[in-house]
Amino acid sequence: MKVKMTLVGLFLAFLVIQWYPYAHDHKNPRVVAEPAWDSPITRELARRACFDCHSNETVWPVYARFAPVSWLVYHDVMEGREKLNFSEWNRPHKEAGKSADEIREGEMPMPLYLLMHSSAKLNAAEQQALISGLEKTLGTGK
Repeated sequence: MKVKMTLVGLFLAFLVIQWYPYAHDHKNPRVVAEPAWDSPITRELARRACFDCHSNETVWPVYARFAPVSWLVYHDVMEGREKLNFSEWNRPHKEAGKSADEIREGEMPMPLYLLMHSSAKLNAAEQQALISGLEKTLGTGK
């Protein structure tokens, strides 16, 4: 009986948090300006591996509509856009040159993101092409 009541309580808590307003806005702002990509290949690789968090072209997955996961996804996207936004290239991005290094070091895309987005997984050749293309497009952080 105690387990059943706990499960009912958890289910009710889950239902209640769905009405919490944080992270319900899944509208993407308009694309203002993109960098001058060195090639269409670099842009396509960046779109696959980076755009969901680092552009105004986020594809919001179904699970991003349900709290508490929606809170994490929304937070990660907002933070990603703040640090580097390929759709708002009209504003300064002082750490853009570090992008290639973060990919090279395995920091980006984030491992948790890769678990849920198989299309963002780049093979070794694609990863090297993206690193090289970002260095040419954005400069290097070294």
